Amino acid sequence: MSQISATGAFRTANPHALAAILEASETKSIIAADDIFDISGIKLWARDQPVSQDLQRKLMDRALSKPLETCLVAEDGVTTQSLLKSLHELLQSEGGALAPFLKPYAATLLKAAANIRLHPVVQLLLSASESARPQAYAHAVEAMAVAGTLMIRASGGEERLITQAMTAGLLHDVGEMYIAPEHGEADAAATLNVESYRQLVVHPHIGQLLLTQLTDYSKDIARAVGEHHEHLDGSGYPHMLRGEQMSPLGRLLATVEAALAALRMPGATLHHASVALRVVPGEFDEHLAGPLAAAARKVAPMQAKRSLPDLSRELARLDTALQTSMSRIDTLIPAEASDSLQKAASLTRFLVHKLRSGWNESGLWASQVGAEEAAEAEAVQDALRARLQEIERVARLTAGTLEPDEADALDLMCAGLVEDMA
Repeated sequence: MSQISATGAFRTANPHALAAILEASETKSIIAADDIFDISGIKLWARDQPVSQDLQRKLMDRALSKPLETCLVAEDGVTTQSLLKSLHELLQSEGGALAPFLKPYAATLLKAAANIRLHPVVQLLLSASESARPQAYAHAVEAMAVAGTLMIRASGGEERLITQAMTAGLLHDVGEMYIAPEHGEADAAATLNVESYRQLVVHPHIGQLLLTQLTDYSKDIARAVGEHHEHLDGSGYPHMLRGEQMSPLGRLLATVEAALAALRMPGATLHHASVALRVVPGEFDEHLAGPLAAAARKVAPMQAKRSLPDLSRELARLDTALQTSMSRIDTLIPAEASDSLQKAASLTRFLVHKLRSGWNESGLWASQVGAEEAAEAEAVQDALRARLQEIERVARLTAGTLEPDEADALDLMCAGLVEDMA
């Protein structure tokens, strides 16, 4: 809810989170827990006074003596009991794709969730999310449940670790409250809008800073929140961590996030989550991905949405895109290019190489796909096509602002990644 300065301090009210809180205050009782002062000692808002649009006006561009997050409380917001209710509803959902994975562990998940501690700052932000961004809140509950289930499998049922994992899952996207809702994951993932991606990539770092500076959650949880979009092979964000640079809990959250992202597609099942976790070798911890793959094998087989001829044509286009993309990069990017463009090209080479490895290991080439393999091939094709779109965003973000001739070269390079898939 605050802008983050170069020193990492939360100083002024962030308009996006404040807007969500004000929207939530229309249906919830959100009040000032303390008097709110600016950095000069001028009182802006009285203790016990409900928040309103007047607060937004008074906070505009004002540096505060204390972060606003620590000065507000949602009296009738999210509680442990309401969280348990949301989890119970998820576990009882018959039509949800996650049900076969979660239900065998329902009792353990509910027991561990009862021990989740809601720090007042987190309680405020979750309450605002529940009212103003219900899709984001539902995603947080799903991540909490999936993280807990993976930890049950990984830890042998150690309750402390399960509760820790569920807490991290619940909080993993808390940084999204600080970016405009149209730049959130659900929207940014469905578009090639580079500005959305530019906004989106900072939210893990914001979440980690918030938990570190404004709450007393463990460093393990805060670090994992900062790592939930990282990949073991260095292809994630915001810091492109590799292997042991990621914490064990961060690896778990990265697996959770990738699985849930795959399940956002209409009609997706656990099979699609399983494919997303293994389509590119080395991205995710195979010991964490294994339980999801095992659960997928117990549900009804996938059904291809495309006809076999259409799918074969699309697979051929994917094959062409992956085969020609590397040579296109070398052709379009001159040796004397700027450091920014060279960096974008090098990163693109690396990421495309990873996709080609996944494609080659899948063994699902267009000429060999029959009716029995069609659904699996379709899922692989969809996952790799989404990765190509992701690579375009990463390349453009890495390159930044370029001179016109280099911008043209970047456009051609990026077009080569996705046009063959159109």
